[in-house]
Amino acid sequence: MLAKRIIPCLDIKDGRTVKGVNFENIRDAGDPVELAIRYCQEGADELVFLDITATNEKRKTLSELVTRIASKINIPFTVGGGISSVDDVEVLLNSGADKISINTSAFKNPKLIKELSEQFGTQCIVLAIDTKFEEDDWYVYLNGGEIKTEVKALDWAKEGVALGAGEILLTSMNNDGTKNGFANDITKLISENVNVPIIASGGAGTIQHFTDAFKIGKADAVLAASVFHFNEIKIKDLKQELRSNKIEVRL
Repeated sequence: MLAKRIIPCLDIKDGRTVKGVNFENIRDAGDPVELAIRYCQEGADELVFLDITATNEKRKTLSELVTRIASKINIPFTVGGGISSVDDVEVLLNSGADKISINTSAFKNPKLIKELSEQFGTQCIVLAIDTKFEEDDWYVYLNGGEIKTEVKALDWAKEGVALGAGEILLTSMNNDGTKNGFANDITKLISENVNVPIIASGGAGTIQHFTDAFKIGKADAVLAASVFHFNEIKIKDLKQELRSNKIEVRL
């Protein structure tokens, strides 16, 4: 059985790590390079770096910052934000990223998923899905949660995997930053309907929330930000508690 993964997320804006609630009220959370080094030392399994304004501001992810972070860590590193072409991915992989995350660009041009997976391998392509529960279902949102689509999250997840996505990063906008727990219902639904790993994101507040995401949500990995950035949960303590709950993690 594959070990479950704990993944701190660095949301980057203007070169700083930031964190918001329900994708709004953004506040500073520290230097991304310092945080990346800390998480590597504390036992994180992977890191995710999302340039959260790249799509809206029509600019590319900060490859220079990627290089600086990659040079300081020895765990897998996923980068996303404003990626829309093979050239973008080549720049990031050459800068030190191990995987890339695509979101809005993939939804607007689904062929991009196929193109990138064929060029770089499915294991390299993470499809990020921002979803919100309304009108009795989970719908896909674009551009950092600003634009609603009429496509349901489960349908888009299935299509993305069929096109070559090797992993799904699923963020519940309803739960994001609330610290009230993950959206285990949609996480479980997607996990049971696609054959790639699912990363649950949005809502971490307690160690129990991580346990529930793995046991109830059937997540393969759990991503969190503020509880790690502000030292509310220590990764070492979290992993030991998960182990005591018979959830396989790397200590």
